[in-house]
Amino acid sequence: MSGTLNNIYNNATFALNLNAKAMTILQEQASTGARINRVSDSPSTAYQILGLNCQQRSLENYIDNLSEMVSMLEVTATITERMTSLLAETKTRLTQITSGTYSEDGRQRVAEGINDILEQIVTLANTKHGNQYLFGGSNTASPPYIVERSDGKITRVVYQGSYDNRSIEVAPGLESSALYVGDEIFRSNNRIAPIFQGDTGAKAGTGTSSITGNTWLTVTHDGSNYRLSIDDGATYVTVPIGGDPNQAVTDSRTGRVLYVDSTGINSTGTEMVSVPGTYDIFSVIVSVRDILQNERGLAAEHRQELTNSSLASLDEASNLLVQAGVAVGSKIGFLYNLQDGLKNRKYDTEDEVTRLQQADVAQIAIDLCRREMLYQMSLSAAGKLMSMSLLDFIE
Repeated sequence: MSGTLNNIYNNATFALNLNAKAMTILQEQASTGARINRVSDSPSTAYQILGLNCQQRSLENYIDNLSEMVSMLEVTATITERMTSLLAETKTRLTQITSGTYSEDGRQRVAEGINDILEQIVTLANTKHGNQYLFGGSNTASPPYIVERSDGKITRVVYQGSYDNRSIEVAPGLESSALYVGDEIFRSNNRIAPIFQGDTGAKAGTGTSSITGNTWLTVTHDGSNYRLSIDDGATYVTVPIGGDPNQAVTDSRTGRVLYVDSTGINSTGTEMVSVPGTYDIFSVIVSVRDILQNERGLAAEHRQELTNSSLASLDEASNLLVQAGVAVGSKIGFLYNLQDGLKNRKYDTEDEVTRLQQADVAQIAIDLCRREMLYQMSLSAAGKLMSMSLLDFIE
């Protein structure tokens, strides 16, 4: 008899506990609005939600990276537009000189204005955004351009940044960079044969010169032989008797070489040697300023000729900036589209998590009502079973 009563008691207690636990879960879901509050509620669904939450955080990181990159690229676009405007202003001033009559004082004032433009462009090339230099490639900690000066004026602008891009992942399996290598976007790399703009008789040699932009070739005579220099007289190369069809003249400051056909040299003087396809925006402006200031004592006719030819170098430099601006604008558009796509994926992920996790409140209310009714019935039945005594069996 005792065994039977114990079984009845244990079964009734077990059934009541099951109902109570189910009601507790339903009440928790009703109060939180979530169907899954712990992994044990539904291990498979909880695993799905965990994976989706991880994907959502990853997408948020990508979207943040894209926002930062777009911000940096927009600053870069603004800088290139400003540089383009400054070069256009330089060209306008130079055109006014070539098409009109300017006194020497007028030329000097224009040269001073162009020198101010040069200072502005160097400052723009060393722009920082968020403690990162924009045009130094992967080297974002130090200014990408340094300047060499003489008497307070910039004589040379040297790139010291990195030639490597630093890319970051902006989408699964896709990398991009918002930091440009300045030497790649502010300098041409389409070398053609040097052009000698003077009357010394020097011509381009047969070798491939490494000088870039505009270089000043100085031809002197020591009483026996002609001598050549491309570093403003810091070093000279002596021309052998009869000349050399491919004589190397080295710039001691940069190590770059100009190959000269010296067989036709017949007079001394200073002439500009231009290498189209290698101009950078800094050296072009330096050359224009120096031509106008005429510290090398060029004849008026020669100076006018060089002034006219400088317009072509300004056009080449301007085209560099236009191409850079187009490239930056295209990248901004691409990243905006990519960002929109990632945001849509993030919203879809959030919707899927909500679908899996959110409880159906109406269904919970029905289930809770049913469970409460079942619990009350179970209590009533258990009460009657537990109220039986020995007399009930005797009767």
